[in-house]
Amino acid sequence: MTLSLGCNHAVGKSIQVTAGETELFTYVYEPTDAQLEAPRPYLHPMRTVSGDLVTVFRPHDHVWHKGLAWSLPHFGHDNFWGGRTFSLETGYRQLDNNGSMDHERITQLDVADDVVRFGHELAWHTQAGAHVADEERVLEARLVEDGWVLVYRTTTRNVSPETVQIGSPTTAGRENAGYGGFFWRGPRSFTGGTILAPQGSGGDELRGQKAPWMGFSGKHDSTDRASTVLIVDAGDNPRHPPQWFVRSENFAAVCPAPFFSEELPFEPGATLTFRYAVLIADGASDDDRATALAAQAEKALTV
Repeated sequence: MTLSLGCNHAVGKSIQVTAGETELFTYVYEPTDAQLEAPRPYLHPMRTVSGDLVTVFRPHDHVWHKGLAWSLPHFGHDNFWGGRTFSLETGYRQLDNNGSMDHERITQLDVADDVVRFGHELAWHTQAGAHVADEERVLEARLVEDGWVLVYRTTTRNVSPETVQIGSPTTAGRENAGYGGFFWRGPRSFTGGTILAPQGSGGDELRGQKAPWMGFSGKHDSTDRASTVLIVDAGDNPRHPPQWFVRSENFAAVCPAPFFSEELPFEPGATLTFRYAVLIADGASDDDRATALAAQAEKALTV
């Protein structure tokens, strides 16, 4: 089986990566979202090699959740997550602070039988139009023994004149709500599924714990099949191993959250680089299989 690449400009601008007859994912790099949803690139749909869908797009409870996306709810006073912003004084409140991560130009587009690479540059703007950050982003997809892996790298430079404190609702005062960063939202049928972690699988009690990787195993409607999504945090990432924001009971979510409980100062002219490997596999996973999948994903970070 080989990988192939396609393009689609029907809704924004996007690329699609296909293995055989299955479209593994679409990456929308220039979306047409409303400002309230903090327009930013996202991956959706994402599928297993067998074709089972493992992401959701604009769920009614949080319409700014877009499959798998780099999303920051507390970037100083700005919100690059979408929707309302939390503060201890007012709780969640809609402000005029929903920024956008805007595509500038494509820098890489490489296709081979066993790997696809796509790179582009972005400029981050506040809702008021201020240019606050520049980003270089590269996505690399390859087939592996038990599915396929996406390696995701983002390098961001603060081009504003101020030190930006990157945080989360927890750093703003809401307990155990440290979401922000590389955020995956799973399909509705995954609700109540199994959260995977090196310390053992479980449920929402794993939220806030530190680990080099975590994942999720859930079941699909109609097909009676299961799938696994697993994310590895690269060892050279800031604050590795991170705390994780994970959910199972209300909806399926996995997010390595380096800003979970402590703000990260981002000084003018400074750069921040984060790398992740996401493995998408057919079938459910117990602790042993999750560990084996994590090893495959970690290997992809070193290729």
